[in-house]
Amino acid sequence: MAIANARDDFDSSKFFAGIARGVAGALLFALPMLMTMEMWELGFYMDRNRLLLLLIINIPLLIILSDKVGFEETSTWRQAIRDASIAYALGVVASGLILVAMGVVKTGQSTHEIIGMIAVQAVPASIGAMLGRSQLGGQSDDGNGDDEDRDSADPVHERETSYAGELFLMAVGALFLNLNVAPTEEMILLSYKMTPWHALVIIAASLALMHGFVYALSFRGSHDLAEGTPSWHAFVRFTLPGYVIAGLISAYCLWTFHRTDDVGSTQILMAVVILSFPGAIGAAAARLIL
Repeated sequence: MAIANARDDFDSSKFFAGIARGVAGALLFALPMLMTMEMWELGFYMDRNRLLLLLIINIPLLIILSDKVGFEETSTWRQAIRDASIAYALGVVASGLILVAMGVVKTGQSTHEIIGMIAVQAVPASIGAMLGRSQLGGQSDDGNGDDEDRDSADPVHERETSYAGELFLMAVGALFLNLNVAPTEEMILLSYKMTPWHALVIIAASLALMHGFVYALSFRGSHDLAEGTPSWHAFVRFTLPGYVIAGLISAYCLWTFHRTDDVGSTQILMAVVILSFPGAIGAAAARLIL
């Protein structure tokens, strides 16, 4: 009886529409990285232990993200794991097809190289596939395109997010945006060009933009402070922790992509500061788009 009810509750049309949006999301969010030479080269020389760690970290990330913005509303972890597996598979397939279509992956290459190139691209592509629902969700059932009606019909936007959930979304946003630029040579080049004064300016600008992006601008999904709450409360509770998270994610991405190998500590710190700038924007924007 329970199995029959589960089958009755399963809406195949909505599920496959979610799959289609997932494919579109994978292409939309991962295409810049799929067309970046540094990302191709990572497939050749990237340390396989670091690549494996990145792939493993992406699994729980997708599962938790699936519970918030999966292909359909999930009520159990089993459903979330199913959606996460589908998103990962879509990321792998989309990455492989695009790399083959662009002539990056060729028959003469070794299996080691092909697997490496597709695997490193599958991480941002799978996140993009999962975000396809929230970004490409379409209209509500009655065909009304009004944002208010669409939000009320979408269970994703009805769910309240805990403080830990907010920090998690910030980490996802920072990771996703950092994956776009962390593999590039410009991160190291900028770290050598910057002075400590430049770093302080970048840190201040990152904090100001991150805080203003979420709290000062009236974007959908932003937080409204309760009446009587001190203005510094949001800065201390969300902006500062969010920036720290962006910094940690930036350091991890630089290490994963070998941007900290044989580099001095000062340059590493500067590179983290530079990468934390887009990371902070991604962390702030994540709550607005998810």
